[in-house]
This record gives sequence, C-alpha cells and structure tokens, in this order.
Amino acid sequence: MKENVLVGDIDKLHKNPIAELVQAACAFNSHIEIISEGKSINAKSLMGIMAFGLKPGIEVVISAEGDDESQAVESIKKFLAC
Repeated sequence: MKENVLVGDIDKLHKNPIAELVQAACAFNSHIEIISEGKSINAKSLMGIMAFGLKPGIEVVISAEGDDESQAVESIKKFLAC
C-alpha cells in the first residue's frame, strides 16, 4: 500500500519528531518506507530518518507491506501531516 503526504511542521508538534516517528513505525509489523526525490528509507531506522531530512512542505510517499500495512500507512501519514 502506498500513499502520498505533504509533510507538516513536525518540529512544532513533537518534542523529538525523529525518534517519535521511528517509535510510531516500530509499532507495526509491516515494512514501512518513506520515499522522496529518489531516496527511500526504512521508517524504522533512526539514522535513516535523520539522514533523510524531513522538512515541512516536501511531498513524500509512504509505502508499507505486511499484515497491518493500511494501519501503518495511516498512522505515519497522520504523524507527518500534523
């Protein structure tokens, strides 16, 4: 399952947005990736998310594969869109 989302101001709503995003992704069994501008990272990788450089206003694709993929995509989408 894939879905596009426009990243909101996650720094404004979360004390530690990168760690909180990884925690949210790790709550699911599915493999979750965040894709943008030719880059694809595992949403469960703290270092990957840090290197990815999520900024307000960029569009990303959230991709998940697994038994809880629809819930995973929806959760990550809500987190990023704020």
